[in-house]
Parts: sequence; structure tokens; C-alpha cells
Amino acid sequence: MPVVTIDGPSGSGKGTLSRLLAGALGWHFLDSGALYRLVALAAMRDGVPLEDAPRMGDLAASLDVDFVAGSGGTQVVLCGDDVSLAIREESCGIAASKVAVLPEVREGLLARQRAFRRKPGLVADGRDMGTVVFPDAPLKVFLTASLEERATRRRKQLKEQGIDANLHALLHDLAERDARDAQRAVAPLRPADDAMMLDSSGMDIQTVLDQVLEFVSARHLVV
Repeated sequence: MPVVTIDGPSGSGKGTLSRLLAGALGWHFLDSGALYRLVALAAMRDGVPLEDAPRMGDLAASLDVDFVAGSGGTQVVLCGDDVSLAIREESCGIAASKVAVLPEVREGLLARQRAFRRKPGLVADGRDMGTVVFPDAPLKVFLTASLEERATRRRKQLKEQGIDANLHALLHDLAERDARDAQRAVAPLRPADDAMMLDSSGMDIQTVLDQVLEFVSARHLVV
């Protein structure tokens, strides 16, 4: 089954792009970041220290999670509770970035992520989709944008959710997250050697989507 991987730093727009691309192609969608956020949220709820690698790995491997598609979007359910909004809180995102550096957690989630690869195809959004999880994907896109633009987008997104956010603080958090993701020993954030690089700075989402659809067409991934 064909896979399109969309990797890139936080705030690059890869999540929105991936959902729109999956919808346009009629393919399945994997939000790998949600899995790491879920591990972090489960740990915080259960009182498991984020630095306790063995327990975090066990938690990742046994995560009781379900993704329920509906007219209003995808509902994320953890142990029977709808946590769709909880995993999008900034504190959960920061914790997820810390959890993602643990080899035990990445190993615990690997098989679960690969199981999303089903007919007719998959769009996988994350940071190591093209380098580790689906290295044989016929199309790999690395989406980025300037730090300032990513922080502005994130602030707008939070405001739309009724959450006040300081732009300077967001710039600082994103810069720290970029460094942590790029410097981690296991599966660091980087483009795959054969990835198509796409800088979305100054581009609206439809323009970005159209560009990636052109990539898909050029690779003859859709009959």
C-alpha cells in the first residue's frame, strides 16, 4: 500500500496538510504526534515520571487508545475518555516532546504506527515517518516554515480555541522543541535523504496542498 509521509517541525502545518491530503485522496490518516501526546497524558494522569524510561515504554506499548472518525473530525479516546482537546494543550505538547526522546517509547509505538498502513493508502504525519517508521514510502515530504511564522500560526490556533498565548513564549517553546527534536539520540528530526523539501512560509494551506498533490501525481500513486 502506498504511503505519503509528511514530516517537519512543530507548527509547520503538517497536521492540517496531512488531514486535507488524506481527505483528498480518500486514504487513511496517521497523526503520530497524537500517539506521543497520548503517552504523555496517560503518564501525567497515572503519576508516571516522564523520565522513567522502562515504565514509559510499557505505557506506550499498552496504551488503551482509539481514534473515532465522525462528522466533526476525529475523536481521540483514552481509556474510554474523550481527550481530543486535552492532548492539544501546550503542556501536553511539551511533555510529548520530552517523551519522544525515549527509545523505549518509540519502540513501544512503532508496531502500532505501522499497523495504520492499510488499503487504499496512508498519509502519515510526524517527525520520523519517512526516516524510521516508513522508510520505504514512495513519497516523503519535509514541511517547514520560519520560526516566527510557526509561532504566529500556533498563537492564532490557540486563540481560536479560546486560549490566550504570548508570542514571545511560543517562540521560546518552539525553539526549545526544535532543538530537542533535532538533537535526540534516537530518530532525530531531519529530512529523509529522498524527501521533497517544502517551505510553507508565506503560503496558504490550499497552495501547499496543491503542491503536494502534484508530487503525488508525479509519482503515480493514485490510479
